[in-house]
Amino acid sequence: MARKMKTMDGNNAAAYVSYAFTDVAAIYPITPSSVMADETDKFAANGVKNLFGREVQVTEMQSEAGAAGAVHGSLQGGALTTTYTASQGLLLMIPNMYKMAGELLPSVIHVSARAITSHALSIFGDHSDIYACRQTGYAMLCSNSPQEVMDLGAVAHLSAIKGRVPFLHFFDGFRTSHEVQKIEQWDYKDLADMLDWEAVDQFRRRALNPEHPVIRGTAQNDDIFFQAREACNTYYDAVPDVVIDYMNQVNAKIGTDYKPFNYYGAPDAERVIIAMGSVCECAEEVVDYLNAAGDKVGLIKVRLYRPFVAKYLLDVIPSTVKAISVLDRTKEPGSIGEPLYLDVLAALSGTPFGCIPVYTGRYGLSSKDTTPAQIIAVYRNMETDTPKKRFTIGIVDDVTHLSLEEKENPDTTPAGTHSCKFWGLGADGTVGANKNSIKIIGDHTDMYAQGYFAYDSKKSGGLTVSHLRFGHKPIKSTYYISKADFVACHNPSYVDKYDIVEDLKKGGNFLLNCPWDVEELDKRLPGKMKKFIADNDINLYTIDGIKIGKEIGLGGRINTILQAAFFKIANIIPEADAVQYMKDAATKSYSKKGEKIVAMNHAAIERGVSDVHKVEVPASWKDACACDEKKLVTTDRKDLEQYVNNVLNPVNAYQGNKLPVSTFMPHVDGTAPQGSSAFEKRGIAVDVPEWNPQNCIQCNFCSYVCPHAVIRPVAMTADELAAAPEGTKSKDMTGVPGMKFVMTISTLDCTGCGSCAQVCPGMKGEKALVMKPIDTQRPGQKVFDYGRTLNEKPEVAAKFKETTVKGSQFKQPLLEFSGACAGCGETPYAKLATQLFGDRMFIANATGCSSIWGGSAPATPYTVNKKGHGPAWQNSLFEDNAEFGFGMALGQKAVRGRLAEYVNEIAAKTDDEAMKKACAEYIDTFNDSGANRVAADALIAELEKASAYDCEVGQLAKKTLADKDFLAKKSMWIFGGDGWAYDIGFGGLDHVLASGDDVNILVFDTEVYSNTGGQSSKATHTAAVAKFAASGKRTKKKDLGMIAMSYGYVYVAQVAMGADKNQLLKAITEAEAYPGPSLIIAYAPCINHGIKSGMGTTQEESRRAVAAGYWDLYRYNPALRGTDKNPFSLDSKEPTESFRDFLMGEVRYASLKQTFPEVAEELFAKTEEDAKERRLSYVRMQESLAPTK
Repeated sequence: MARKMKTMDGNNAAAYVSYAFTDVAAIYPITPSSVMADETDKFAANGVKNLFGREVQVTEMQSEAGAAGAVHGSLQGGALTTTYTASQGLLLMIPNMYKMAGELLPSVIHVSARAITSHALSIFGDHSDIYACRQTGYAMLCSNSPQEVMDLGAVAHLSAIKGRVPFLHFFDGFRTSHEVQKIEQWDYKDLADMLDWEAVDQFRRRALNPEHPVIRGTAQNDDIFFQAREACNTYYDAVPDVVIDYMNQVNAKIGTDYKPFNYYGAPDAERVIIAMGSVCECAEEVVDYLNAAGDKVGLIKVRLYRPFVAKYLLDVIPSTVKAISVLDRTKEPGSIGEPLYLDVLAALSGTPFGCIPVYTGRYGLSSKDTTPAQIIAVYRNMETDTPKKRFTIGIVDDVTHLSLEEKENPDTTPAGTHSCKFWGLGADGTVGANKNSIKIIGDHTDMYAQGYFAYDSKKSGGLTVSHLRFGHKPIKSTYYISKADFVACHNPSYVDKYDIVEDLKKGGNFLLNCPWDVEELDKRLPGKMKKFIADNDINLYTIDGIKIGKEIGLGGRINTILQAAFFKIANIIPEADAVQYMKDAATKSYSKKGEKIVAMNHAAIERGVSDVHKVEVPASWKDACACDEKKLVTTDRKDLEQYVNNVLNPVNAYQGNKLPVSTFMPHVDGTAPQGSSAFEKRGIAVDVPEWNPQNCIQCNFCSYVCPHAVIRPVAMTADELAAAPEGTKSKDMTGVPGMKFVMTISTLDCTGCGSCAQVCPGMKGEKALVMKPIDTQRPGQKVFDYGRTLNEKPEVAAKFKETTVKGSQFKQPLLEFSGACAGCGETPYAKLATQLFGDRMFIANATGCSSIWGGSAPATPYTVNKKGHGPAWQNSLFEDNAEFGFGMALGQKAVRGRLAEYVNEIAAKTDDEAMKKACAEYIDTFNDSGANRVAADALIAELEKASAYDCEVGQLAKKTLADKDFLAKKSMWIFGGDGWAYDIGFGGLDHVLASGDDVNILVFDTEVYSNTGGQSSKATHTAAVAKFAASGKRTKKKDLGMIAMSYGYVYVAQVAMGADKNQLLKAITEAEAYPGPSLIIAYAPCINHGIKSGMGTTQEESRRAVAAGYWDLYRYNPALRGTDKNPFSLDSKEPTESFRDFLMGEVRYASLKQTFPEVAEELFAKTEEDAKERRLSYVRMQESLAPTK
């Protein structure tokens, strides 16, 4: 039966095919697999039926370990059950995988294979995770492309059901999971035809049931366990034939040729590569290219990896083969070879191929691009007289010299393929528009389409590069475009940062979004770019998308405008057709947001077509200087200087792929110096704030709320102001005569959110901060840089205490210029903590948004003060962050406990009164991180004097000084989001709070899993639409604070910066001062909320949340128990604004009314009632804890 063609990525293909065979899906989000679970949930919410005539029951668990447990239980309960995962998540499932395999349960786990965290975390793809499961007893089936995911995903389910052996179906994370292709989609009737219904019935009959009870999961002793374990052999022996049978049925239905091992290439090949995954697609292109040139090469694609059947491998190896190279997408340090290589060696041993040389190569770790040039290098290595037996490709290994040199780089894409590349800014809509373009071309023409999207590690506001290909032949090019017909640059700041045009073919088209005319282009474009354009006959087009967007009302969302310009220039389909298709797509996408939004997007399409301008390239550009100037930074911190010049700058120039292994030898364990983000100066904002002193009341609110620490008040003396850069604005500082107040703004680090301008109270109705185009504010960067060189003023600190909103902002933020979204609701809290305690902070950070904006290479936004002190930060994993931070605290406790013994011993043995006094002050302040710093410094001075002597006190002084950096009490902080604190990490968090130890936990509560795209968590409110809650969440938000308060000895506060800045400051200082565990839950508006007024109003959104009674503010301080003060303070007043209006201001709630109106009203009423109940519980607590008079 002919199948429908649909445009989708590998994750969507897996979701679609798995849905057919699934009764229950137990899920948990993890990149890059979350889309599979989300699509499954959407299918169910919209009433899609599986093969059994039912919607799939989708259940989100608290962790992957929990999901695996639920899968296990559901299978034993008689429901065919599926899950989706990757990386660490898959590893958390391993214990249950052993159980499910041992119990012969037909589980299927779909895995978008991803790197495992080692020296660093990576969300990108390789086979480290699936190889870690090869011993579990799961059969393992590999798909190489979105089409194969669709086809072989069915084979996995069908085989598991019939053969009773569970299957792990995997494909490459990102390269396949997120690659969009035009593929054939199964008709569920065809799947039903192939399903062994009798096997389904037998599975259900074997389910646990009290009506015919059995016992499973017994404990066995040494006398019988071994024999019982061997009893499953016949089932595993049968699996390959079951798989082959289903592959043959699939082949018969759709005309494919799937086998456990597929050979591709010359029948008389002499050199053969064996591999699995998306690299096979690229290798096929190379095989065609080399064989067309007279070579004799081939490729063996491994599909059924477990059970690994040697016979089927031997059947497809050409008898003419003289050398074999096995490619593994993983690294197993210390092993004799990587897994697939060892399997191949074992399979060939004792066969006619046993004497054939077999070489082993690593490639593609963390989605490292694998190109035709690299595959050619593998084939060339096999034909040399001195081949490398162990090698790597895709990198330059100048340390162990394993890498193969790339000498040939041909274009192996099929003739007639259009290759297009788009450079965008995260959240500007570029990626979404390009996905839309693929669907338009794929769905409205007979052309094949492919899209792949590369991202940097920042949140919205980071670099995105979209790679699109269109053609009349199937596209197998699973690598970045390096020979493009069309390139677009959607952000003009990129022209100085990246080699954008160098990938263009001669005569190609370049579209630049900018406001510049030819004269301005001549000034702005680097000489290297101008020369390349002129020398290669590049057609240059410009369009001022920002201006058009503002005129239409779309603001910075320029995606539709530039998409229209692309269709006009590229001319892949007729312009009139493209315009109509785009308008149809815009109507479909935005109709739920109202006719006004649809009309704006239609206007954007028309303007994108009409306003694009072709530039006549001046002949003088051929003579432009093409010199490539390297800008080296210098700083008194040499480790930072080396890191910035050798790592940060090349990576930020999109040249990280070219860095050799030796560059990372100083960072082999993942260590990097703090403070490198200050050297990025990305300049990505469209508009930045301009300070007008005459309207400023010096409240410092702007600095307090700035998510990226780019706006800072500086106190200057008259002399300092006189020496300041020209144009520095100032006014007399209120309360400190003779001092000048200057608000400095880092123009090039600003993301343009406008939070500062939004909170500015101004004077007489006039704001002190107004957003202006970035080009008008560039001189302000020098003022900011000058301000950083000045010292803090003691008289200012004395007048404005750091425990006040105003005073806190004269303290240096030790979190600056992070990769967080513009308007981020999380970073202002973390920044404030560093201003108060950063010089003595440990931070254990859970994986999530806060670890990505806080610690994504190459930038390190946590920094140091002028003494070199600053937050010591580390990310461990997602699930164990509380325990990890607790471990840090235990380590400190142990070391400082030993040092305290030395100090006490010195105090007892010394006759020096100054030493005695220093020791006493140190011990007296031992547990006070503020006061103990001063005492420790005084003690160190005395110890250094005593260490000059050889007496017993002198020896003890030397021993103490050896660890002097441990002497001062540190402030232990544990950061993470609600997905960690409420769900996967809750058990550990609860245990750490219960321990009674002095740790501080700060939870950024966005009420969704922000980092993985906005999935529901137990912090999500009733009625909120989130991923995994497509029809609105049905259960109420977990009250984490109330749970913690039940211990009685945990400090707990709930805060919202935009609602009450003073309450937040009180909470954070009280929590740190409390000599026990503390928990601060901070309301953090997020881009995933869909705030209708925009991310520049996150502080106002916090205020509205509190005013509407959606979020309550309180503090519970156990230190006040037994005093005349109430330990519980409900700091927010009774609601004064409409709860429903607040909900309707965010798409996560408003969309429910559009999509599922039949349940919306009921759920809205329930979530409002939940909020009232919560507040009532706080009122009762305040009353119950009030001291008796």
